[in-house]
Amino acid sequence: MFALQKSTSKTTSRQQIAIKGVRDNILMLPNDQYRAILSVSSLNFELKSEEEQDAIIDTYESFLNSVGSNLQILIRTREIDMDKYLEDLTERLDGEAEPVYRKQLKNYDEFIRSLITTNKILTRHFYLVIPYGASKKADFELIKEQLSLKVDIVSKGMTRLGMHTKQLSSLEVLDLFYSFYNPAQAKIQPLTEQALQLIHTALVEKGDE
Repeated sequence: MFALQKSTSKTTSRQQIAIKGVRDNILMLPNDQYRAILSVSSLNFELKSEEEQDAIIDTYESFLNSVGSNLQILIRTREIDMDKYLEDLTERLDGEAEPVYRKQLKNYDEFIRSLITTNKILTRHFYLVIPYGASKKADFELIKEQLSLKVDIVSKGMTRLGMHTKQLSSLEVLDLFYSFYNPAQAKIQPLTEQALQLIHTALVEKGDE
């Protein structure tokens, strides 16, 4: 029989998920690889007319040809925590004096509670991950400049498609990884700004070593 043994090798969480650090909104990976991450708004393609759909497809094809590098499309589906929403709804119900409005709020509260009992309320977030590989001697400012050019090209392409983009800040990048690798913990204990800043500082310092 095989016995389970505690590993004697010590590896940090940062090593296990292959992150060197985050600096100036740029994710630093091993082997001199860097990433910029853009959040992207959605587009309801199905509600468009056939002509509009054809135009979007043509524009998207043109966009892909203009990028000149690989892109990673990330779709993040998460369950919405409804506890805070229900608490606020209860407070509104308790503070409502008008019988008509109280009845409406009560019916709505019951509807929401019955809905989440049998269904998960999900939200989707869309991201584009823009890669850049550099030589070991490359200056970080040059890396930032090259990635900035790529980000600009991608953002303009998304605008032509009718979508908006926003580059994730260093803290938002860390929060994204936190929600991936600690989904349950992220739901009940979101990272605070102070905690994110401490993680950010630690990663950058280690990434610069």
